[in-house]
Amino acid sequence: MAAEMTERRQLILKLVIQEFIETSTPVASELLVRKYALTYSSATIRNELAALEGLGYLTHWHTSAGRAPTDAGYRYYVENLMDRTPLSATEQRTIRHQFYQVRSELDQWIQLAGAVLARTAQNASVVTAPRAYQARFKHLELIAIHDTTVLLVLVLHDGTIRQQSFTLETARPQEELSRSAGKLNDRCHDAPIARIEETLQGERAAEAPQLDELELLVLDLIVKAMGQLEDQLNSQFYSNGLIEMLNQPEFAQVARVRQVLEMLQSGKGLGPLIPRVLASNGVQVIIGGEHSRDEMREYSVVLSRYGVADEVVGILGVIGPTRMAYPRTISTVRYISTVMSDMLNNMYGGESNRA
Repeated sequence: MAAEMTERRQLILKLVIQEFIETSTPVASELLVRKYALTYSSATIRNELAALEGLGYLTHWHTSAGRAPTDAGYRYYVENLMDRTPLSATEQRTIRHQFYQVRSELDQWIQLAGAVLARTAQNASVVTAPRAYQARFKHLELIAIHDTTVLLVLVLHDGTIRQQSFTLETARPQEELSRSAGKLNDRCHDAPIARIEETLQGERAAEAPQLDELELLVLDLIVKAMGQLEDQLNSQFYSNGLIEMLNQPEFAQVARVRQVLEMLQSGKGLGPLIPRVLASNGVQVIIGGEHSRDEMREYSVVLSRYGVADEVVGILGVIGPTRMAYPRTISTVRYISTVMSDMLNNMYGGESNRA
């Protein structure tokens, strides 16, 4: 497919996408010739538009003579065609000055980041507070409460405490519970959930396991508790810019407005993206049908992590219709993530630890 993308087709695809982003109206060959003073005839442009449609980059709305980009067209544009221009020096100075004025208030950083992202990208913004997203085991206590009832007290590396009671088939003395807790503390020291899951699976598959039934049960409870905490943290988003987003023509229908409101309030469509963003470097762009959840397939999301590696990290970005001003949105997300990382690095005193 790439071999069929001639320079002329690349130019025409770029112009169609830029025009469609600006106007939200399907683009006809006559407009391209007239507006951009192309040296090709309208007939030639029409042939190339048909070829680009055949390649899957454009679509032809039956009610219009023009073409509109597909998700694949936007992806090709983002990766190969768009102009990568940073925010102007004036915008950068203004943004840094705004953050400097609230430099001692972390909560205000989050709100300011959301407001600047929404205003600059003219779409809804999403920001999470910086935190240790990967729950890590620190300490465990098993306390006999009454007969066969045991209280599990789990302490995580960030200071989070989880308590849960469970019932055994037969009572066990406190001394035995304490020995099992000490054994698990040694096995799980500073471990993330993935390593504890590996330990649990390995023990269950072993011919001569080193852990007894009680200890395996406790490990299973620990994995579930840590997983629930990560899921909870991954769904906590601060959002801004709903008005900017709803000004887009894509949200003329009430049903679409209701959908985006629910998505921003629940964070369900965004939560699954967090592990992907945390595991990557730079800005991540997810376009339309590339989302795993059906309710997200009419939206594009531009996200980046920020923070201090191995300490605290957060996620920030922009969500909007697939007809998004990608160059400006990506530049904005990249710059705000840099500012937030710089501020957190100053707080933690580790320039080399930038996320």
